[in-house]
Amino acid sequence: MLGVNYAPEPTGIAPYTATMCRGLVARGHHVEVVTAFPHYPQWQLQPGDRRTLTRRDVRDGLGVTRVRHYVPARPTGIPRALSEISFGARLVTRSWGRPDVVICLSPALLATAMAAARTKSLGSGPALGIVVQDLYSAGVGETGSGGSVLARIFGRLESTVLGRADGVAVIHDRFKHTVVNRLGADAGRVAVIRNWTHVKPVQDFDKPAFRARMGWRTDETVVLHAGAMGEKQDLSNVVAAAQLSQSRSLPLRFVLMGDGGQRVSLERQGAGVSAIEVIPPLPDEDFGRALRAADVLLVNERPGLNEMAVPSKLTSYFSSGTAVLAATEATSTTAEELAAAGAGLRVGPGDPGALVSGVLTLRNDPLTLDELGRRGPDYCARVLSEEVALDAYDDWVRLLHRRKQEC
Repeated sequence: MLGVNYAPEPTGIAPYTATMCRGLVARGHHVEVVTAFPHYPQWQLQPGDRRTLTRRDVRDGLGVTRVRHYVPARPTGIPRALSEISFGARLVTRSWGRPDVVICLSPALLATAMAAARTKSLGSGPALGIVVQDLYSAGVGETGSGGSVLARIFGRLESTVLGRADGVAVIHDRFKHTVVNRLGADAGRVAVIRNWTHVKPVQDFDKPAFRARMGWRTDETVVLHAGAMGEKQDLSNVVAAAQLSQSRSLPLRFVLMGDGGQRVSLERQGAGVSAIEVIPPLPDEDFGRALRAADVLLVNERPGLNEMAVPSKLTSYFSSGTAVLAATEATSTTAEELAAAGAGLRVGPGDPGALVSGVLTLRNDPLTLDELGRRGPDYCARVLSEEVALDAYDDWVRLLHRRKQEC
């Protein structure tokens, strides 16, 4: 299993990769992981890891080898590409032993491309599977980070990499449509395996006492963003909504909980605004309590995002039983997922006034707010089951191996 993100990183794709590996071990597979040192979402190495080039641990019955790579302070553009290439270089220069199946995680696409090339250079060697958590070329195009030319280049690269795989697993039906119809992958080799909630169930707790400990008043509506603070989250929109709320003396509190490349900038923007606070990630138990104690859980996306990602926070949000407010395009994968769950309200992205209005709509209709919250756990039980997903990954890995043996 080759991927740049792994436990104990608390957000993003790391929890899914780690759970998938543990699930495969539990289903009889021998799994070896090569990954980076923990650095996400803060994009910083831990002090104890900064002088270590390689470390091997045994976690949950599987071997985890960590390799140092370049971690940029601002993970955009060329620095982000160099980070992925440096990780890919560490991957391809290591011994992998004699695996039956090599699974690569994308992102990071550039590292995956390098690892896929090495895998295929072995001829009759291992089967190659790629798990797609984000559509890289769509991200370049939708965020405008490299222009249309770079988006086309990454589109060709992504198409080539996925086309060389013996099988591809994607996390949403919309992803499969894009991978098959835009990137040219063989539909028969693309499986849809949904993500699941990775937040542990929270035991009953004293919600008023927890809110008091967090400094959240009983008379205010708490709107919580929990997760990464990067460019695609466009959280400046939330700061602007908080400024608008404060100017109108509205009883709203916006809370940005997490870390990421934009955190320092957001703290500067929110300085002096009492309607917003930026707080670090909470430990697991308190994280789940925060999701349940908030009044509204927020997904905020940059205008123009449609196909590139399904926010991993949605699975955790739905499981919490708290209503979701999504500032996203009407045609986005996020909007489609929210509508399928029936667990929240959508407003337009990049519009602080619309965001405030959406919060007020939910605040002023507590019956609807409660009903939306109740629908989330039901959707998780029906569609986002961890055991169903892990069984599907088990079947997928075994299929990859069989296909390779039949060649």
